[in-house]
Amino acid sequence: QEAAKYEKKVLVLDFVIPTPLGNSWGLGGTCVNVGCIPKKLMHQAALLGQALQDSRKFGWEFTEEVKHNWMTMTEAVQNYISSLNWGYRVALRDKKVTYENAYGEFIGPHTIKTTNKRGVENIYTAQRFLIATGERPRYLGIPGDKEYCISSDDLFSLPYCPGKTLVVGASYVALECAGFLAGLGLHVTVMVRSILLRGFDQDIANKIGEYMEEHGVTFIREFVPIEVKQVAEGSPGILKVVAKSTKEDTIIEGEYNTVLLAIGRDACTRRIGLDKVGVKINEKTGKIPVNDQEQTNVPYIYAVGDILQDKLELTPVAIQAGRLLVQRLYGGATRKCDYVNVPTTVFTPLEYGACGYPEETAMEKFGEENIEVYHSHFWPLEWTVPSRDNNKCYAKIICNIPDNERVIGFHVLGPNAGEITQGFAAAMKCGVTKEQLDSTIGIHPVCAE
Repeated sequence: QEAAKYEKKVLVLDFVIPTPLGNSWGLGGTCVNVGCIPKKLMHQAALLGQALQDSRKFGWEFTEEVKHNWMTMTEAVQNYISSLNWGYRVALRDKKVTYENAYGEFIGPHTIKTTNKRGVENIYTAQRFLIATGERPRYLGIPGDKEYCISSDDLFSLPYCPGKTLVVGASYVALECAGFLAGLGLHVTVMVRSILLRGFDQDIANKIGEYMEEHGVTFIREFVPIEVKQVAEGSPGILKVVAKSTKEDTIIEGEYNTVLLAIGRDACTRRIGLDKVGVKINEKTGKIPVNDQEQTNVPYIYAVGDILQDKLELTPVAIQAGRLLVQRLYGGATRKCDYVNVPTTVFTPLEYGACGYPEETAMEKFGEENIEVYHSHFWPLEWTVPSRDNNKCYAKIICNIPDNERVIGFHVLGPNAGEITQGFAAAMKCGVTKEQLDSTIGIHPVCAE
């Protein structure tokens, strides 16, 4: 859409290879269809369940049984997503961008072949290419994983309630999904190979794990599945999971209705013909190294988003990088995408907002003696009347002492963490110091205070 503003002739290829269970979706990528959008809506569904419980203490009286209807929720979420898909189609058409629902692969310099779902092929040439293929969920490579397990690509449109669920993994995807499923009243177990939320602040990650355990999520630590077998068919059926300890020779077994794999994602770069045009990728990860202008080693080919090596896997980062790239190419602009101090939020039952460095990374980078950490526990006012979860919410800032105690890390664990973090991210972009934070008057009585 950005390139079309400069009256360029633009073609968008977007093709979703169906999941092993046969699910695919419309225009808009992972975030819109099987990522942030349905995830946040289902997280909201779980928060509403908690609000219902709290409401009795605030004087709301209701006698009827409270239960959750999975189909009502998924239908509403999918209807909203369909409206977004349609909106993107219309926007592309209005801007005279050609859209083709076809799989693209390079076949030679400046040339790609596209294949649609009917197998019809076309050849296109272009002056420049932008690769923004993103990633797809990884499978375990064990007997029964693709036959019987689901991934986040399947969960949000699952045509039945998942029932007793085993979530495999400890990524933010794993913990967010486990959190809202438990919040909807399902029996949820999380199987963790090693640590929670690798790459995030570990102090906070452990607090999230503790909170989830106190709120009904079971954790099986230091185990990995080695086989998934079907015990009974159905919607959902019954699956038997055999798992092995990562420390010793112990084997455990358990039965679940649904097994959700959330063990990471792989870049969609290995089957798009990059070798035919000489684009270098990291052989181990499939990610593409680029320069600070998002340019690959082949000058006319660029890349943005989750497929970039050593960059953040966040939707708004990809959007920003793409827009700025086009403005540099066609609009005479010079601004580059800033990958530092990008705020993000993990929508676990207790939300976690972060911007800047985790404590461990800050100490590695600047030295322990140069780091000061200020922290506090707090109790949201809204939680006092229903008297729940005292001292579970937490905030901390990480400061660089030699640099005027500049704030280099911000972390908050509590309700509306995303809304809070966004404002502090702007301050960090401006170089906020501990002294400036201290002199800022809080808004009473809110969590951000």
